[in-house]
Amino acid sequence: MIMKKYSIFSLLRNSMSYHENWQKNWRSPDPKSEYDVIIVGGGGHGLATAYYLAKECGITNVAVIEKGWIGGGNTGRNTTIVRSNYLWDESAAIYEHAMKLWEGLSQELNYNVMFSQRGLLHLAHNVHDLQEIGRRGNAIHFNGIDSEFLTPAQVKEMVPLINLNCRYPVLGALLQRRGGNARHDAVAWGYARAADAMGVDIIQNCEVTGFNIENGVVKGVETTRGSIKGKKVGVVTAGHSGVMAEMAGFRLPIESFPLQAMVSEPLKPCINTVIMSGAVHVYISQSDKGELVVGAGSDNFVSYSQRGSFDMIDHIISPMVELFPFTSRLRMMRQWGGIVDVTIDRSPIVSKTPVENLYFNCGWGTGGFKCTPGSGHVFAHSLANGEMHPIAQPFSMNRFNTGALIDEGAAAAVAH
Repeated sequence: MIMKKYSIFSLLRNSMSYHENWQKNWRSPDPKSEYDVIIVGGGGHGLATAYYLAKECGITNVAVIEKGWIGGGNTGRNTTIVRSNYLWDESAAIYEHAMKLWEGLSQELNYNVMFSQRGLLHLAHNVHDLQEIGRRGNAIHFNGIDSEFLTPAQVKEMVPLINLNCRYPVLGALLQRRGGNARHDAVAWGYARAADAMGVDIIQNCEVTGFNIENGVVKGVETTRGSIKGKKVGVVTAGHSGVMAEMAGFRLPIESFPLQAMVSEPLKPCINTVIMSGAVHVYISQSDKGELVVGAGSDNFVSYSQRGSFDMIDHIISPMVELFPFTSRLRMMRQWGGIVDVTIDRSPIVSKTPVENLYFNCGWGTGGFKCTPGSGHVFAHSLANGEMHPIAQPFSMNRFNTGALIDEGAAAAVAH
């Protein structure tokens, strides 16, 4: 399949046929009997891995196997925030690597992923918050990542509608101007389209039911559409990674929780940046359609449900109304949940496993979307070379045995 470029000329040409003759973004092939690499999971990370395997590593005999539809998991169930303001050097390296890829991604894929660097504010409400953003801001600066401290007056100037003197007074903020958000569906579609054009097979509605392992070496996967052989297998299944590991005969140190978000009815532009608050735990931005996109922490129970609880809805709405009183009159249109896989140090696992040639990329918790390009890029090079990419090496699952944890609980702005 030759991928046609999107341009003003293709728009004009297809307008003559009422836009009825656009080619499909990707094929729907039947599985081959064998692939060089099988990627389990058709979300953003899995599709990005397949794309970089084909483009940068020259490995095009690749299958992306998805039990549902492309982007139907966490990729389409998040609040689309992109940032790289993490505390520890290891986290800064992978998230900033992703940020640099984000900045050229629409041009790279010839697909508008609607990446908007509108800035991201992390609010401080008490002395501890100020100390935390001070420590993190300085660490971020030393890693060459943009970071600014704002006074309450500067926050008000940037976000006029915010109520600084509410129940949770705003004492300052940490600003990353290069942060922002992107269109989650477009990211999955753009990577799928580009990977498919280079020969990658994207196989939807094909659930993996087991692994074929001989003498400790993975040989392929069992699926609802038959056995598929693979020289290497990369698993990128987010909240269901623990289930996949059990199928392969080992356990992962992760738990899966529902994480919910919601959007309001459309409004005229009123919030032109992303606002996060770890202390009261709410984050809010405004979409291009005018909806306020609102999220917070995960539910306090382990579950594979893609629905959240009313308790967490109340936990989200209350601080939002305190910080932005005008939202008390809004109607919320949609609510949804994703399944986040959380490690004890709130950092991902990008690693070899006890099974040879079987690799896992998981444990991203609430921060998976923002690292989509960086995760896929380093995971692709790890699969291609048989050794973990230098940026990925600190995120080995062996760190839970050695104690070399990467504790990003505060920077991840999570309470779980």
